[in-house]
Amino acid sequence: MTYPDGHEGWLATGRSAVRAVLSDDRFSVRPDLMHNPWVDTGGQKPPPPAPGLFGDMDAPDHTRYRRLLTGQFTVRRMRLLEDRIREITADHLDAMERNGPTADLITAFAQPIPALTICELLGVPYEDRGGFQDDIVAVTGSMVDYDALMEALARQQAYIGELVVRKRAEPQDDLISGLTESDLTDEEIANMSLFLLGGGLDTTTNVFATGLLELLREPERVERLRTEPEVVVEEILRAVSIIPMTARSALADVEIDGRLVRAGETVALSIEDANKDLSGGHVSFGHGIHQCIGQQLARVELKVGFPALFDRFPKLRLAVAESELPWRPHALVRGILELPIAWD
Repeated sequence: MTYPDGHEGWLATGRSAVRAVLSDDRFSVRPDLMHNPWVDTGGQKPPPPAPGLFGDMDAPDHTRYRRLLTGQFTVRRMRLLEDRIREITADHLDAMERNGPTADLITAFAQPIPALTICELLGVPYEDRGGFQDDIVAVTGSMVDYDALMEALARQQAYIGELVVRKRAEPQDDLISGLTESDLTDEEIANMSLFLLGGGLDTTTNVFATGLLELLREPERVERLRTEPEVVVEEILRAVSIIPMTARSALADVEIDGRLVRAGETVALSIEDANKDLSGGHVSFGHGIHQCIGQQLARVELKVGFPALFDRFPKLRLAVAESELPWRPHALVRGILELPIAWD
C-alpha cells in the first residue's frame, strides 16, 4: 500500500493478519514511529506520548499504566455504574418523551449517556457536570469551529488537572481518587483521565447512532434485543466497526501470513474488513495488550440503552430518508452528525 507520504507500507484486511499484528510486541503503537496511513503530514512526526497517555505507548510503559488503571475497573464499581446508567438512560428517555414526538438521537440520547457515565466513573462533582459535559461534546462531537474546539479542549484539560488536585486532597469512591493512591503524578493521572474521555465517549456515541440504523434496517433484531441483548450488541459492534482502521509500525522484521514486513514499515489494519470474517469474535475493541480497557463499560451502556430505547418507543423510525443523513467526512471514528428520529 502506498501511503499519503509516499511510504511503501502494508494494508492488512484478513482477520488472522490483523489479530497477529495487534498481538505481536514487535509492532509498535507509537504514532511518532509510524507513517500516517490517512493523511500526508508533510514529514512531520508527532512528539512522543506525554506521561500517562498509555494508549500511544508500548510495553513496559504501557504495562505499568494499564495495570494501575485496570485495578480501578472493579466488579463493584461496574455494578454501581450499571445502576446509574439505567437511571441516566431513563431520565433521557423521559425528556425525549416530554419533548417529542421527534428528536435528534445524537444530542438527546447518544451523546449525554456516555458523557454522564464517564462523569460518574471519574468522579466529576454533580454541580460541575453541565459545563463539563458541554466541553466533552464539543471536543469529541461534530464541531467544525477549530478555535472553539481548542478552547473547549483547553478548558477540559484545565478542569481535569484541577480535579486531580482536589481528589488527592479529598479522595472519594471514584477512579481518579483511586489513582491518587498510586505513585502516579498529577500530570499522569490527568492524562490517563483524558485518555478515557477520548476513548469512551465519541466511540460509544456513534455505536448508538450507527447501531440504531442497523436495528431499523433489520427489525427482527429489535425483537431479539428483549431476549438476547448481549448477542445483538455484539452483532452491532461487529457490523458498524466504528473505528474502521488503525495502524502499527514494525520494530523488527516480522513475517505475517507469509509476507515479510521489514523493520520501519507501517501496517494499516482494516478493522472493518477483519470483522467481515464471521469465523470468530470481532476485533472492534482491538486485540492484544491494547484491547479497549473500557469495553465492558461500553457493553453495559449499549446493552441497557438499546432495549430501553425500543421499549419506550416501539415504533421508533427515522424522521428523514437514510440517504439524507449527514455522515462525518474523513473521520477516524465513523459517525453521523445528526440523526433525526420520530415515534408514534
